[in-house]
Amino acid sequence: RSVHLTDWPDAEAFPSDPTLVAAMDRVREIASSGLALRKARGLRVRLPLARLTVVVPDARNIQHYLDILADELNVKLVQPESFTPDSLVAHGLEQRLSVNARALGPRLGKGVQDVIREAKAGNWVAEPSVRVGDVELAEGEYTIDVEVADPDSAIALLPGGGFVVLDTHLTPELEAEGLARDVVRAVQQARKDAGLAVGDRISLTIAGDPVAVAAVEAHRGLIEAETLAIALVAREAEIGTDGTAVGSGSSVTIEVERA
Repeated sequence: RSVHLTDWPDAEAFPSDPTLVAAMDRVREIASSGLALRKARGLRVRLPLARLTVVVPDARNIQHYLDILADELNVKLVQPESFTPDSLVAHGLEQRLSVNARALGPRLGKGVQDVIREAKAGNWVAEPSVRVGDVELAEGEYTIDVEVADPDSAIALLPGGGFVVLDTHLTPELEAEGLARDVVRAVQQARKDAGLAVGDRISLTIAGDPVAVAAVEAHRGLIEAETLAIALVAREAEIGTDGTAVGSGSSVTIEVERA
């Protein structure tokens, strides 16, 4: 029977798993925030990073999806942490309290200015209730915002609560792997330009500067597997040779032949 003659299915008849949906929404939120941090710092996704720390109240709920996050963000480790009152300070975040003068004014009159000054001076607590100096504030009379103390740190607040911290420190090993992945992309483009079929095996020659050649040799297995190369020759290029940009300032020239 043609699908065009089939009744539209009833969505209510399909199995539902609200817990799974909520967990995946959380994973998407974390991945989106992590990718935004990468983009803001000019860190291409092919460049692997060491760690993403995820500090959330529901840390146990994302345990099954750490591999997905690591793959999506290209990090070696996703480290979940349960959010606690000490988490903000531990990761360099600050809480700032803003007084809603319009809401508090009718109750305190001119005294609201004293409360505003105390709040700006940091003389307030949030537990067990929000109190500025000797004045306890009710809901609607204040807002508490979380801010990143160091603008250079790679921290993003999550809309669903908590935050993520991206380790942006680059080691020579991480940079070499990133360069090798750039080479893989360049080889795939060379395969396409040569009109090769997806399953064609190739002989591959890569010439580049010493940094590029060292990275190719260190990740020879990765490059061969990803590009279907049964033979790979890596050598230094002649000075002044133009090539495809890879890594941070390196370049390579690529020759592919059907094997």
